[in-house]
Amino acid sequence: MLWNFKPQARAFRYVGHKDVVTSVQFSPLGNLLASASRDRTVRLWIPDKRGKSSEFKAHTAPVRSVDFSADGQLLATASEDKSIKVWSVYRQRFLYSLYQHTHWVRCAKFSPDGRLIVSCSEDKTVKIWDGTNKQCVKNFSDSVGFANFVDFNPSATCIASAGSDHTVKIWDLRMNKLLQHYQVHSGGVNCLSFHPSGNFLITASSDGTLKILDLLEGRLIYTLQGHTGPVYAVSFSKNGELFSSGGADTQVLLWRTNFDDFNSKDPKRNLKRLHLDSTPHLLDIYPRTPHPHERTETVEINPKLEVIDLQISTPPVVDMLSLDSTTTAETNGRTPPEKGEEICGYFLNPSLMSPKCSATIMKKKEEDTSDFPSESQRNIPLALANVLEHVMEQLHVLTQTVSILEQRLTVTEDKLKECLENQQKLFSATQQKS
Repeated sequence: MLWNFKPQARAFRYVGHKDVVTSVQFSPLGNLLASASRDRTVRLWIPDKRGKSSEFKAHTAPVRSVDFSADGQLLATASEDKSIKVWSVYRQRFLYSLYQHTHWVRCAKFSPDGRLIVSCSEDKTVKIWDGTNKQCVKNFSDSVGFANFVDFNPSATCIASAGSDHTVKIWDLRMNKLLQHYQVHSGGVNCLSFHPSGNFLITASSDGTLKILDLLEGRLIYTLQGHTGPVYAVSFSKNGELFSSGGADTQVLLWRTNFDDFNSKDPKRNLKRLHLDSTPHLLDIYPRTPHPHERTETVEINPKLEVIDLQISTPPVVDMLSLDSTTTAETNGRTPPEKGEEICGYFLNPSLMSPKCSATIMKKKEEDTSDFPSESQRNIPLALANVLEHVMEQLHVLTQTVSILEQRLTVTEDKLKECLENQQKLFSATQQKS
């Protein structure tokens, strides 16, 4: 689902996958949206009111994660078929696979410079891959649990893993050592996200809480209790001012950070940092053994009393049925394109295409959408088609609005019926007493 934070704005529900959606990510420029599913496919969407998408069968088992490279040119996918695959986004072509994991791969992420890929698997290993030679260059193993999620810090000097054994671990890639080991959750850790500064890390756990770690101080500073069940996803915004979380309670919560306020409460800490020539590296933080923390050392925050629950006053949701444009040559039986040939799907942003790709997009669009007649084939003028599309959008909005009103009317009728029944019971009880 795509949400707009503007008041009374519509939300769009993109419908196309045939099974559970396991991972979603925006491209760096925000012009594309990638989604992975248990239906073994990956989809690339244009995040707008049309909801056009391109589907390709990426793996032979459910796909667990998708991740764009920093330049938006590559897409990494991780799957329960024990492999990581890398794809060319704008050519829509499979590039290469990474095979060394011996169990399901839960997550794969590009480094900020795009040269490396980190992956974690239920085989209890975290691996670092070199995208140039397609080789595993580092391997971190664990004897207790496996990592559900893993990611690079913004400077790409460390990786953090979210463990099924309730731990969060931070590894130094230059020294191949475990730097920090936090035991702050009472359930498996499902997801984590680095603050853009690299100084903070937020974690999401099945114990129903979010935890914010101060990595420079090596300690837990906030416990956030907004969800009523396991929390499965969390992510900072690009500027770090906001972060969002999603849980099994069907809620998506949007939070605002207040790290500046937190740091200003301790002027000694600020002075200490100001006098350092550079930001302390995680290696300076001890101990490397687990960091258990008492609850009194953290600030607990529960937003339930401070924010409005938008589940009741939901904006109209418009279902966008996917119109598939193309599938990859690897899986749909087409002849692979010649080397250097541009493959352009109609969902792509023309401003991001090469000149050669832009020149051939209309031809490719007609070929790729042969199952869907063009405007000229339908003999419908473009202006009329646009008007009809606008009318259909308005009908969608009206349908959703009527549906919401019907639901509220039903609830009101039920409440009224309950009140009348209670009133009748009270009247009967009064008559019996008299």
